[in-house]
Amino acid sequence: MSVFYEFDDVDAFTTGTVGVPGNRTFFMQVRSEGQRVTVKCEKQQTAAIVQYLRKVLSDLPPPEDRPMPGALELAEPVDASFVLGPIGLGYDRATDKLLIQLEEVGEVDEDGEMVDDDRGHVRLYVSRGQATAFCDHADRLVESGRPDCQWCTQPIDPDGHACPRMN
Repeated sequence: MSVFYEFDDVDAFTTGTVGVPGNRTFFMQVRSEGQRVTVKCEKQQTAAIVQYLRKVLSDLPPPEDRPMPGALELAEPVDASFVLGPIGLGYDRATDKLLIQLEEVGEVDEDGEMVDDDRGHVRLYVSRGQATAFCDHADRLVESGRPDCQWCTQPIDPDGHACPRMN
């Protein structure tokens, strides 16, 4: 049986890493009323969520609430419930909250259809302030990784970089 969580109100929605740039593991974490769910994800998935949230937020009034900066740190221990696969995002006008649905990665058949419906799900609603704080925090986190090569745009490792454009 897979995990399924639904949070209408969250105390914190954040992202963080374990490890050093070049060898980091990204996580997303939701905390609400003593419950904590952590999902392992990719840096690109974090950046994609930020891109979508920023697009939606640009069409809405600026938020009046903002979480405390400490609320954006990962809470220990960082034990992932599952690895992130499909992501669902939306906006609920009735509650003025953004919907984020995180689903466990699963196997697909040759037609691209999911083989197993018993995958983990986390569905949560965040305020505009929480979404803005998540985006700002995630941007800093993504940008704090390895610098990109100016010629090939691939990340430069601390011990050197074999740039394909520099033969």
